[in-house]
This record gives sequence, C-alpha cells and structure tokens, in this order.
Amino acid sequence: MDFSAALPTFLIVLREGTEATLVVGIVLAYLSKANQSFLNRWAYLGAIAGLFISSVMGVIAQKLIGGFSGTVYYLCKGVFSLAAIVMLSWMLLWMTQQAKTLRHQVQLQCEQALGSDAAQQAGWGIFTLICVAVLREGAETVLFIAGTFNPDQAQTGIAQYAPALGCVFGILVAIAVGLAMFKFGVKLNIRVFFQVLGIILILIVSGLVITSLAAFDLANTVDKVFNTATQSYEFLDPPQKIVSWFSLGRQVTDTSAFLPADKFPGIIFATLFGYSDKLYSLQIVGYCVFLSTMGTLYFRSLAGKHLFPFLKTQR
Repeated sequence: MDFSAALPTFLIVLREGTEATLVVGIVLAYLSKANQSFLNRWAYLGAIAGLFISSVMGVIAQKLIGGFSGTVYYLCKGVFSLAAIVMLSWMLLWMTQQAKTLRHQVQLQCEQALGSDAAQQAGWGIFTLICVAVLREGAETVLFIAGTFNPDQAQTGIAQYAPALGCVFGILVAIAVGLAMFKFGVKLNIRVFFQVLGIILILIVSGLVITSLAAFDLANTVDKVFNTATQSYEFLDPPQKIVSWFSLGRQVTDTSAFLPADKFPGIIFATLFGYSDKLYSLQIVGYCVFLSTMGTLYFRSLAGKHLFPFLKTQR
C-alpha cells in the first residue's frame, strides 16, 4: 500500500496547524491572566468550528473534482493548484513578517473582545477570533489537497485515505506541540521550527508549479473525439490542442528508466515536491523562476527586510 500522499498534507497541516495552535494558546493564556477563564469554552468551540468547516470544505472540494473527468477535471485541478500556490505563498510571507508581533496582535484582539460588558458577546468575540484563525489555515490546506488530488483506482482500503490521514496526524502533532509549550512549559525553539518548515513548504509549493502546468496542458489536450456515426470514441494521433499557443515546450528530461515517478523512491518525491520523470521546458523554467523568487522573498522576510525594495524606493 502506498501512503506517500500523506507526507505533503502532514507537513502542510503541521505548519498551518501549529500556527493556529499558537493563536489558541495565546488566547487561553491571556484569558487566564485576565481572570476570564470561563470564556475558554468559546475558544475551544471556535477551534472545533474552524476544523469542522475546513473538513466540510475539503470533502466538497474532493467530491467536486472527483466528479469530473477529462478536460474539466484537469482544468479544475490546475485552477486549484494555482490558487494553492498563491495563497500558501502569500500566507507564508505574511506570517513570517507578522511573527514578531503575533502575540501582541492576538492579545489586542482579545482585549477588544473582552471590552464588551456582556459575557456572551465577549465569548462570541473569542469564538470568532479562534474560528477565523483555524479556518484560515484549514482553507490553505484544502486548496493544496484539491490541487494535488489524483483519484487512483489502484488504491484500495485505508491507503486511499492517505491525504486525510496526513491531515489527522498533522493536526495531532500540532496540538501536541501546543500542549507541550503552553500546558507543560516545554521550551521549543519555535522560530527554527517554523523556518525549517517554511523552507520545506517552499519546495512543496514549487512542486505545485509543475503539477499545475501539467494539469493545464492535459486540460488543453484533446486525444479523442466522439463519432456520432459509430457511437464510439476515436483516438486522435497526434492529439490536438484546444488553445494552440499554450504548450509545455519540448521534453528536456526523462528519468523514468532509473527514477520512475510511480515507484519508490520517486513516488515520494512526486507527492512531496511535484517530481516528474518527464519534464518539459516550461515546467523547468516555471519551477526555477518561482523557487528563486519565492526563496529570495522568504529569506528577505526572515531577515526583516522589505520584500520589494524597489517599491519602497519609488515611494
């Protein structure tokens, strides 16, 4: 059985889940300090609601994509992959820049929520704060899973739920990290933890560039037409392009002989980093441009530098 599909979702959920867990921990610590621990249940309910809504979104997205075939399926997969690239990249840079002030921002929102005289209204404020934080991280995960979803008829039994299992274990480990820090006072270098996961996330998202381009190319390819006379499909040789100007270019690499993407260890690299044993020029260029650009922005963000210095100069 192949459980490799669980790896990328585990790492994504671990990082995003730990961010959400930190927010929950900061809120609970603030409520305890303010002698408002009776509002803790609103924080827990907010976390549960965020997880539930995220799960529903994930099921809907998977059913939606899985219900399509051919051009529509690949087009949806490409769109979801592109959306995941944009959202995960933006949130990674945004959270890196906001990391130093995260505690202050969350405490300020808690203070605003507790400013209400009515306990129930304050509770709803805490609920909304936690629910939005969890839902935001959950939405990113849903987009990633939808963009990489590939219904494999060969998978049976528990292996077909590998992405979901990756999510569950990612959530459990994220909760364990939160409990270790806030409940048991374990000193973790959370800064290094996020930096390492951030680098891995960049590599995973860079792989989505290859996946999305391949999906758009397949959506743009017609390899068979329906013959009304014979009431059957006839395969086209060579296949035709719906949009003539879009092409992946010429094939540059072919590593299928010694590292096939559908067998171990190639399948691990394929599910985790978007590895393909046949790469085309547009995929290689897109991957290199995205990885170099995103890597530069990420390390500038870690150093506390302005992401786009030329825009700062113009202002």
